[in-house]
Amino acid sequence: MLNNYICALDISSSKIAACVAEIRKRRILNIFFESLPSKGIKKGSIIDSVDLAGSVGKVLKGLKEKSGINIKFVYVNIPSHDIVAKHSRAVIPLTERGNKIITLSDIQKVNEQAVMLGPEIDEEIIHHMPFGYTLDSRVEIANPLGLYSRRLGVDLYLICGKLAAVRNLEHIISQAGYEIKEALFSGLATSSVVFDFAKESKNGVNILCDMGSDVTELIVFSDGLLKDIQILPFGGDDFTKDLADALKIPFLLAEDIKKSYGIIGEAGKIPEEKEILVKKENFYNPIKERAVCEILTLRAEVLSSALRKSIEKIVSPAEINNFVACGRGLLLEGFLEMLEKDLRVRMKFGRILDSDMVALAAKNGLLAGQKYLTYITAMGIIRRALSSSDRQPKGQPVIPFSRQNPAMRVINKIKEIYQEYF
Repeated sequence: MLNNYICALDISSSKIAACVAEIRKRRILNIFFESLPSKGIKKGSIIDSVDLAGSVGKVLKGLKEKSGINIKFVYVNIPSHDIVAKHSRAVIPLTERGNKIITLSDIQKVNEQAVMLGPEIDEEIIHHMPFGYTLDSRVEIANPLGLYSRRLGVDLYLICGKLAAVRNLEHIISQAGYEIKEALFSGLATSSVVFDFAKESKNGVNILCDMGSDVTELIVFSDGLLKDIQILPFGGDDFTKDLADALKIPFLLAEDIKKSYGIIGEAGKIPEEKEILVKKENFYNPIKERAVCEILTLRAEVLSSALRKSIEKIVSPAEINNFVACGRGLLLEGFLEMLEKDLRVRMKFGRILDSDMVALAAKNGLLAGQKYLTYITAMGIIRRALSSSDRQPKGQPVIPFSRQNPAMRVINKIKEIYQEYF
């Protein structure tokens, strides 16, 4: 049973964003938002647990004051750096006497077998979902329930968190005075609010490209089901670092110049005389806008090429039905246009599709200037926490291992015996 609130916490290297939603009858009545620059975490790794716990505590305290909700439990994302995606396959015999009709418990049993075989000793499963089933010699069966076979196999897609990172995160949240209700992968959370798999996103290949400060997440879906995850080691900070190194200026100053004057494209179109005056000690140092454009464009070309190669390993551009981009690193003027040309695919910037969330975001002024991007993952976490389909993909009759009560097990066993003999 859901509490009367859901609190989502998005921890990244650049910021800590959180929102708490008032819930009634599985509907969102109101959402409150709070964020701060992150401390104690760098490139996805915790470098100071006290600082990070303090930042988390400040953000959640701010939410308490705004909402009046006594927050005790949080849903939190696992940083992408600590995510491992893999396939785990298992096969079980169904009977020694010819074919047998496949039941829910058969499906659950083979899934459990794949779950046990999949993770390494230093990994913890965050999500698992069937990629497909096999019946004897038949492969890629989406739903084997009620079919006949002598053997049942599964290809289970696992999203695992590195055990040390998961435990460290639990410790940080505990230090801040809260408890983790559930840990999730941020890419799936964001996908749940930028795609509508019940409608236009259900068919074909859909890709989410979420560029953070230091990593880029590629989430690929095929016909509404997860196909692949790629965590790429680059992000928006690469642009800033290039500016800081080339212009010999502090990182924070380079970040400001990137946001205010950053353009991706033909530097020759910028007049030679256009300059940016940067205060350095007691005097102003001029920086050519054309030089800024050249530095950023060169980095954009490198990132675009790396992104294209990663995507082409999974699908061809002709197969892509929908390509959604998120992340402030992609807001640089001209960057999306470069990506479209290089990837040969039409792209659109991610937006929240949930009408209730859109209304609440507008009420809180988050739609102005794309401020919602700060909270899009946190809102996705809330959407997944509300949805019963996040743990059981459509078309997959898989009962979560810990959620089947004794009475249901008895009923299902009776059904199996009936199916077996009648």
